[in-house]
Amino acid sequence: MRLLTSTFRSVKHPIPIPIPDPKPNIVKPSLPSESSAVAKSKSELKACLKQHNGELSGGAKASRAGRPWVCACVVRGFHDQSEACEFEFKWKMVSRKLPRKKKNKEADDCSLTLLQHRQTALNKVKGMLDCSHLEVEWQMSTS
Repeated sequence: MRLLTSTFRSVKHPIPIPIPDPKPNIVKPSLPSESSAVAKSKSELKACLKQHNGELSGGAKASRAGRPWVCACVVRGFHDQSEACEFEFKWKMVSRKLPRKKKNKEADDCSLTLLQHRQTALNKVKGMLDCSHLEVEWQMSTS
């Protein structure tokens, strides 16, 4: 040990140098099975849907107007949250800019028209971004 200065009588401790272990114990983290990962994502999706519908607290305020929400499409396989957010942003922007067909008087036909509109927007986003690694699963009939 040595003093840093004569004015300030602090002591500078030597920094210990770590000695590498000749045989390190490497533990590979076990990856969750695909079925458990899908089950977890499904339970998270159900919780988010309940939040959007007001059944649980904490949902986005912007989604109040469209209640009740149903899951129409699930997109999986994003590398990280940033990629997922970019995809969602592009999909929403393309969907908003696409021309809408005139509304019919039947409510069921209106829902189908909306899903077809979203699917058209999704196909345009697929052309804009590299989506080859993504899995798109429609939950409702769109044709």
